[in-house]
Amino acid sequence: MTGKELRIIFMGTPDFAVASLSALVENRYNVVAVITSPDKPAGRGKKLTESAVKKYAVQKGLTILQPEKLKNPEFLGELKSFNADLQVVVAFRILPEVVWNMPRLGTFNLHASLLPQYRGAAPLNWAIINGETKTGVTTFLLDHNVDTGKIMFQKETIIGENDTVGDLHDRLMNIGAGVVLETVDALAKGEVQAVSQSELVREKHLKPAPKIFKEDCKIDWTKKVGDVINLIRGLSPYPAAWANLVHKETGRTLPCKIYFAQPIMAAGIERPGTIDSDDITYLNVACADGWLEVTDMQLSGKKRLGTSDFLHGFRQIFDYRFE
Repeated sequence: MTGKELRIIFMGTPDFAVASLSALVENRYNVVAVITSPDKPAGRGKKLTESAVKKYAVQKGLTILQPEKLKNPEFLGELKSFNADLQVVVAFRILPEVVWNMPRLGTFNLHASLLPQYRGAAPLNWAIINGETKTGVTTFLLDHNVDTGKIMFQKETIIGENDTVGDLHDRLMNIGAGVVLETVDALAKGEVQAVSQSELVREKHLKPAPKIFKEDCKIDWTKKVGDVINLIRGLSPYPAAWANLVHKETGRTLPCKIYFAQPIMAAGIERPGTIDSDDITYLNVACADGWLEVTDMQLSGKKRLGTSDFLHGFRQIFDYRFE
């Protein structure tokens, strides 16, 4: 049997998953149903918004299911009725065993790291934040624990010194789509030799990739320049690293997101958070071991701007410091 003969159910929600679904559909694999998250209210008007996967599936006329609860008997009955050979999961929810164990070939997940490293919800972010120079994607068979199943295929990519998480997201999204097709074909032919993750653990301490919260995004200027830049890159463009601009005399505080920064050569070490600027073209900030130049930023409630445009509208930046 070939991969295109399998009855496939696809599960996913965000843009990252669309590339894999598109690869299956455009290459004429038999996607019998798409499972995605329910529509959710978003924006000021709280208008119901469809997931990226649903939007694509609607365009292609695919059958769509949007269960609130994955153990709902009605949903399980409908899922079983598709008589799927295989389920493919990309950026979806944790599945109960009754769901992932349903198809005869099982269910596999595409994860955006080189497992067993960076198990968790935010592998792309943490790889850059931690200063990794390479990462990749992994397909693995689902089991009872999160991101621990047997590995089938992996593909690496280099993390460039200026790559943001947005850059890495787009690159791995497309790499991952190819690996999904490779995995489906191999499973159909019975040519997969899945490897237990325990056999791949060489480090004593695996690096986790937990969900990113607001406090994880706050810049600590007492850290080294490289560490601060990695944090900024690892959170750009979303959810974005942030810090407070604080007026030296009045204490006025302005939250500010920073999307990109680069190291610069500058004389002397100042108190971390100290700002150096000509109030026109550049904005440098002191860290523990040197300076970085902020090139892309956004005040709360304002537009994202390059530093020159930001300074043009702000003025007297030297009256402030970052905290």
